[in-house]
Amino acid sequence: MANQLDRLRGIATVLDDAVRVPGTNIRFGLDALLGLIPGAGDAVTGTVAAYAIVLAARLGAPPVVIARMALNVLVDVATGTIPVLGDIFDVGWKSNRKNVQLLERYQAQPQKVSKASWLLVAVVLLVIIAAIVGVFVLAAWLLRAIF
Repeated sequence: MANQLDRLRGIATVLDDAVRVPGTNIRFGLDALLGLIPGAGDAVTGTVAAYAIVLAARLGAPPVVIARMALNVLVDVATGTIPVLGDIFDVGWKSNRKNVQLLERYQAQPQKVSKASWLLVAVVLLVIIAAIVGVFVLAAWLLRAIF
């Protein structure tokens, strides 16, 4: 179990924190560097991050914590596809490091982390539902305005 958690920490370091910009506290890893390759870079780092999520599931993380980890990776991959801005975002949004910290907090305080994860997942689902409803309302309004 400790070996798998160490493996997750290593993945997070390589992807998010491997290199420090001299004279600053800014760190980045392969996630930001590979993100410079359009399409392929984000796909590769997203796949490695998915492997880390599988390891977290093997460590006993519940589905809601896994969902929260997947959300971190989804935000990283989705914004990483935006040229230049996505690459800058990759330096600041360290989804792999966030996921390791989330798993460590879960192992220390399972009920507290699960409760917070349920809240975050519920909020995200509500935002998605609201966005979908908003699109339909906007489409209906546009159709009425046109016809």
